[in-house]
Amino acid sequence: MISSFKQSTLALKVPDFLLSRSPVQAQAGHLPFLPQINNRRNFIVSLSKPLHVVSPEAFSTSLKKSLKHEKVQSLISCKAYEADKSEPISESPSVKSEAARRLKIGIYFATWWALNVIFNIYNKKVLNAFPFPWLTSTLSLAAGSLIMLISWALRIAEAPKTDLDFWKTLFPVAVAHTIGHVAATVSMSKVAVSFTHIIKSGEPAFSVLVSRFLLGETFSPSVYLSLVPIIGGCGLAALTELNFNMTGFMGAMISNLAFVFRNIFSKKGMKGKSVSGMNYYACLSMLSLLILTPFAIAVEGPQMWALGFKESLSQIGPQIIWWMAAQSVFYHLYNQVSYMSLDEISPLTFSIGNTMKRISVIVSSIIIFHTPVRPINALGAAIAILGTFLYSQAKQ
Repeated sequence: MISSFKQSTLALKVPDFLLSRSPVQAQAGHLPFLPQINNRRNFIVSLSKPLHVVSPEAFSTSLKKSLKHEKVQSLISCKAYEADKSEPISESPSVKSEAARRLKIGIYFATWWALNVIFNIYNKKVLNAFPFPWLTSTLSLAAGSLIMLISWALRIAEAPKTDLDFWKTLFPVAVAHTIGHVAATVSMSKVAVSFTHIIKSGEPAFSVLVSRFLLGETFSPSVYLSLVPIIGGCGLAALTELNFNMTGFMGAMISNLAFVFRNIFSKKGMKGKSVSGMNYYACLSMLSLLILTPFAIAVEGPQMWALGFKESLSQIGPQIIWWMAAQSVFYHLYNQVSYMSLDEISPLTFSIGNTMKRISVIVSSIIIFHTPVRPINALGAAIAILGTFLYSQAKQ
């Protein structure tokens, strides 16, 4: 056991034969040179720097060996006059900050997955009882916009400093985001949640194809090879889906393509913009709401909404209002957390987290909605998700 002292006094009881020799160096360290003094029996060596003492027994043994086993008795006695009581050994600040960062990322991921699962459950419940995906999508964006406006007004979150140039660069991102959001909601209104997410796991294939043929980017062979299980798995899952619907399938495919363009526009347009992930998504929701609202009115309209709501209210009861509010709020929250996590992690870690999120949604929706799944269908889903994971690894 090692003791540490700020000011220590080492009293050495030194036999005569030691003082007749040259300074000694012990194996465990360097013994201070012994001065020539008149009092040959006892003297004090004071050290102003911290003194580390292993143990008298170990030191005595090492000294005996260096003196060729000459008799050394009562060699060392230690007295600490000022002990350092208030400096326990602790981790460095960098180690603590890294541990805190990892914990923060873990909390982000767990919250992101949980909120996404809850959103998908309530979203499917609403669409089963109230099959109006355009209005449902609009309510999701409206709830998020309202939440952030209140947060800025109450100074819960700091409002972003934007200009006209910011909104111009955000516009194409918002258009792609709106299309992807509505298409995914339309898909979920026609097919099972699990099937929509299986098809949406094929998004990396669209990303590579668009980047290669429209942007001229090149990729390594491993990236192209990772697309084989993605495309094959999605195809197998689609062909063996018991409740296949072409509108649902095409909605998921269009959503994939739209989100690929959203990511491309976002990367190109937002370089150098100092807006946090949370505020960026808030601005994106508001602009998407302005884009979507007139189209939702044109496609479905207030009259259809009123009739549909009256019917769902008679079948489900007031609970349908809670379902609609919950799916709207949880949609914003899970997207907000995912954008906040992008500020803390690398794109590779985010891709892996997104893959794991999709697995959690697929499994939970199958369990909650008792979705019938054949083994060959489950195999297709597993292959597609594995391909997505391999893609995220190869891409980096």
